[in-house]
Amino acid sequence: MKILVIGSGGREHALVWKIAQSPRADKIFSAPGNAGIQQLASIQDIKQDDTPSLLDFARKNKIDLTVVGPELTLVNGIVDEFQKYKLKIFGPTKKAAKLEGSKIFAKEFMQRHNIPSADFKVFTNSQKAKDCLKEIKLPVVIKADGLASGKGVVVAQDLNDAQEAIELIMEKRSFGSSGDKIIIEDCLKGEEASMLAICDGKDFIMLDSSQDHKRIFDRDSGPNTGGMGAYSPAPIVSPDLLEKIRNEIFKPVIDGMREEGNPFKGILYAGLMITNEGPKVLEFNVRFGDPEIQAILPRLKDDLVTLMLASIEERLDAIKLNWDNRFCVCVVMSSNGYPGRYEVGKEISGLDEAKKEQNVIVFHSGTKSQLSENKTQIITTGGRVLGVTGLGNTIKDAIDKTYQAVRKIHFEGLHYRNDIGQKALK
Repeated sequence: MKILVIGSGGREHALVWKIAQSPRADKIFSAPGNAGIQQLASIQDIKQDDTPSLLDFARKNKIDLTVVGPELTLVNGIVDEFQKYKLKIFGPTKKAAKLEGSKIFAKEFMQRHNIPSADFKVFTNSQKAKDCLKEIKLPVVIKADGLASGKGVVVAQDLNDAQEAIELIMEKRSFGSSGDKIIIEDCLKGEEASMLAICDGKDFIMLDSSQDHKRIFDRDSGPNTGGMGAYSPAPIVSPDLLEKIRNEIFKPVIDGMREEGNPFKGILYAGLMITNEGPKVLEFNVRFGDPEIQAILPRLKDDLVTLMLASIEERLDAIKLNWDNRFCVCVVMSSNGYPGRYEVGKEISGLDEAKKEQNVIVFHSGTKSQLSENKTQIITTGGRVLGVTGLGNTIKDAIDKTYQAVRKIHFEGLHYRNDIGQKALK
């Protein structure tokens, strides 16, 4: 099979890495890819949101399967365009992708189908949102309605924080039109977990649990990011809790989307807060989580290509997944200034030394290769640069192995958290 993977981040490198292990994958293409993906796939200079060019490439090259990484590409409706030409593509349609594309749509959908989540209010006017703050209990969570690369969510501890968040999103337009509307919702207490499921419109199959680390600094401090690390499995997701998540969250979503005429195919990601009252949904995503998938895919024993085809062809009901029992930890190394304005063009050293570590994989995110003085350099091009991932028999082994590899990699201004996986130890 000829397979095209769309995207350029750590998620896409992990997908290409896993797809490359499939006996069904004869040739892999990636658009636009990165320096790590380049070692496994043929890189195409096509932007990940340029649907007409991606469609043209897939048709001309007779691509058998297209896998979409980024949320924006899905929300913009690439699946619908490929389906017009009967091209196999893994992911939800434009209407189904609204579960991530609009937080208001997702909250109202959950309300209609009795899916547990925080109480919320919707605002289209910043002054009315500020006035509402005087009447509600703090802390609160303030969210931009549209896509914001995982950064459009602010946990406001006091009135000043909340007012500043409203101004940031609605008045300063930090996330553009994504901030035309906002949600103010109750701040849930508990421990977070991420659950993903492969869906075929009527059935779904759960991937193993993971836990993301959203904040930029240790001990969950500082602003939200796209994710600074993850581990899998998450011990907080017990077998009993998993059944609750399956029956009270994923099943109502899949049934509800089908009943409303928008059957959901592809990956459904639920960011959850495990509260004293049970699991509640923080957000839905409609694609593989990044960096969660870097901690999940190394543990998956099954052929990912077979699973994605079963999703497209509605054959998931007969599949059971097999998992490596080891723990997996991914630590994200980011550029100076991220998640705000960050520096790029910094040479990365130590990658070969890190890769020599047994049971360690280095997934590239914001990187590219360039020739300098007849030597190939890997340089930084993004906020999140690398996802260093290690497997171990215990969570402590996996943490130690991963950080051992992290410490061998260097670039100017690098940053990473030192506490990824610590919650699992507790």
